[in-house]
Amino acid sequence: MRLWRRSASPEPAVARSAAAGARYGSPQDRLKGDLQETARQRLVIASALFAVAFAAVGLRMGYVSLLRDGAEPTQRVAARGGSIQSERADIVDRNGAVLATSVPVMSAFVNPHLVIDPLDAARKIVTALPDLKYEDVREKLEADKTFFWIKRGLSPREHDRVNRLGIPGLDFQAEERRIYPQGTAAAHILGYASVDNSGLAGVERYFDQQLQSGETVQLSIDLRLQRMVERELARGIHKFSAIGGTAIVMDATNGEILAMASAPTFNPNSTKTLTNEALFNRATLGVYEQGSTFKIFNTAMALDSGKVTVASVFDATSPIRIDRFTINDDHAQRRPMNVAEIFKFSSNIGSAKMAVEVMGPEGQRAFLDKIGFLRPLNTQLPEVAAPLWPRHWMRINTMTIAFGHGISVTPLHLVTGSAAMVNGGILYPPSLVKRTAASDKGRRVIQTKTSVNMRQLLRLNAVEGTGKNANLPGYEVGGKTGTAEKPGRGGYRQKALISSFVGMFPMNDPKFVILYSLDEPKGLPETGGYATAGWVAAPSVKVIVENIASLYGILPGDLKEGLPPIEIASTPVPATVAPQPQLMPVSVRRSPGDHRKALPVRPAPGQTAAAPGPGVRGLASE
Repeated sequence: MRLWRRSASPEPAVARSAAAGARYGSPQDRLKGDLQETARQRLVIASALFAVAFAAVGLRMGYVSLLRDGAEPTQRVAARGGSIQSERADIVDRNGAVLATSVPVMSAFVNPHLVIDPLDAARKIVTALPDLKYEDVREKLEADKTFFWIKRGLSPREHDRVNRLGIPGLDFQAEERRIYPQGTAAAHILGYASVDNSGLAGVERYFDQQLQSGETVQLSIDLRLQRMVERELARGIHKFSAIGGTAIVMDATNGEILAMASAPTFNPNSTKTLTNEALFNRATLGVYEQGSTFKIFNTAMALDSGKVTVASVFDATSPIRIDRFTINDDHAQRRPMNVAEIFKFSSNIGSAKMAVEVMGPEGQRAFLDKIGFLRPLNTQLPEVAAPLWPRHWMRINTMTIAFGHGISVTPLHLVTGSAAMVNGGILYPPSLVKRTAASDKGRRVIQTKTSVNMRQLLRLNAVEGTGKNANLPGYEVGGKTGTAEKPGRGGYRQKALISSFVGMFPMNDPKFVILYSLDEPKGLPETGGYATAGWVAAPSVKVIVENIASLYGILPGDLKEGLPPIEIASTPVPATVAPQPQLMPVSVRRSPGDHRKALPVRPAPGQTAAAPGPGVRGLASE
């Protein structure tokens, strides 16, 4: 056996020298080593970060696709019947009656991956929800996805029926749904909201941010009067076979809209009724030639110029021939007439000569611009249209515009301008919300004496002129008819009329301005076959005046000169409290020597009834 001797360790001095040589090489070697070490550290850190990111994404995908409860898209409410808190505030009328509110509802959704038998499940679902189509439901249940809405905003009965099916993968989510307790009432004012509670039209859209923040919106309309106006509009459309119509009631003293209706209409609770025709608001989106109602502004313009008086005479003996057109009178007198007679007999010839001889094209254009007829109205609706007027305002345009042809404005333009002509000469922007101390004070557009003259002329027309069918004894009604042929290809359509009447009362101190207009009414034997405004529109304004007098307890004795102005009582609604409708009868107490003392609505808890100011008569409201 051979024994080998282990070699001895290097000398310590030699080992130290070798280590020193490896560790303390040249400066270039040392720099290279440092850079390599730094690079390795950065790679390690970057790799770790990427690993964490990929792990987070992977976990999230797994949670969403496999573990999550299927309550997508995320709502601000809890699933499986959890409690919900209403965030969109109410819309109420001037007396606190609820027009739009939000209620908790359940919505059904499904995770197709959890459905065992899609065909059987689809059959059961359409049995419980008959408004759904079997093919649509089956397609959703067979899809390779994890979430589908079956139906949102279930009624309590629908929720109960679906819940009893016991289908795996079918679940519910608590949401909030916008409802309109009054149905079709004031639909074009309110508009409607989406399934996600966002405003899409009307004041719902205009005040969307305010409503989303929980602040109640109180409108100027009176629900009771709104229903009366809508009923009368529907009756007139049916009676005269019109294709549509509009009606507006405005407070002449401040521009508040008390009622506004357009037909055909829709029910904001039912998406099936939301057709283009029904959604069209004729009061603010329809621009029409307004016919002889424009003689209100033509006459006021001439009188306000100071160049003519009510007694000034213009020759209306013969038709006016200009270019290839001839201007005639429907109620021709064939003689010179003063301004009062021109207005009373609604003379196109006299009005045209008055416009040309007194103001001319530039003067007429400037006046119509001053009263806002050349631009869209500024009100609390997104659906407003711009007027149509001549680009080149020539002599013939001046003549035809004098009697309401050649320029088109909305019915709300007509009401707003008419209010300024009779309220003392102040133009107020139309408002769908109640006026406050900070509201627009209006601006003067005509002199007070001109406004007084216009009241007299409008009253004359209702007593002796074309508006006699609107006169209601004891209520000092005034107004003006307007019948305009609708334009068509190659000219005007003689049998297609816009027949309107704009009325005001009481004429000694106008408070209410009423417009009633029918689109393409048809004459009846009782009207002699005529479908003009005096026959089809003026009688409905009389009905609305009667409704207003009955609603607010106005008696003929209340309209005597020297009495304080009329005011309509209302109930302010605190912004932080959702009001409940206050429904109670009108109460009017009288004692000898009192012309009228009306009791306002009894306020709800937390509300304070607005009292009329000194020297103001208050009208009862509920």
